[in-house]
Amino acid sequence: MTKLSVNINKVATLRNARGGNIPDLCQVALDCERFGAEGITVHPRPDERHIRYADVRELGPLLSTEFNIEGYPSSEFIKLVTSVRPQQVTLVPDPPEALTSNAGWDTFRHQDFLSEVVNEFQRNGIRVSIFVDTELKNTEYAAKTGCERVELYTEAYARLYKAGREKAIQPFIKAAELARSIGLQVNAGHDLSLENLAFLQSNIPWISEVSIGHALISDALYLGLEESIRQYKQQLSRKLVGICV
Repeated sequence: MTKLSVNINKVATLRNARGGNIPDLCQVALDCERFGAEGITVHPRPDERHIRYADVRELGPLLSTEFNIEGYPSSEFIKLVTSVRPQQVTLVPDPPEALTSNAGWDTFRHQDFLSEVVNEFQRNGIRVSIFVDTELKNTEYAAKTGCERVELYTEAYARLYKAGREKAIQPFIKAAELARSIGLQVNAGHDLSLENLAFLQSNIPWISEVSIGHALISDALYLGLEESIRQYKQQLSRKLVGICV
């Protein structure tokens, strides 16, 4: 079964809009676990516009499921992650000014840098996932860094889903098949929703984990957090007809 990791960045954005501690980020994370989420994801950025470094340190000892910290591996980020020691770190090539993740790594160009970072995290007992697009070379060279997983950047799949989901999914199937064939586990994330999640998982059933934040938290405004998590987990267990594999 593909695990659901809930990205709580948007909860922190709401909190930060007014100051104080409403909503309580740690309580929301614990509630997500209680409602069935198998992991919690955060993506702290240098300007701390949503998740703060202090949030990461506070969440670490509280969580009982998998803690996944995403971000660009600056020296400050590396120091934070190695001090908290989550189960997983996901390396994302975001520049500081990026509104949200908008590209995967060029793992050929950055192989030496990524290899050093992967080694540093693994020395601290942290599993490493590298954020990649569907360019097969990037998956190949991700494996050369020694990482255990890649996370497929699914924005293109989500954007093209309505126009033709069979065509939209094909590059992701190929990338996921390659990753599996060379010993990498596969995660996925970005713009996944109740509309497109089941088709992705049905076509790539060996996905280890999906990280979902914006859509799930938005759905929670109407459905409630517990019901949103239930419906997302339900989508991960659906078996659709007419799939590509």
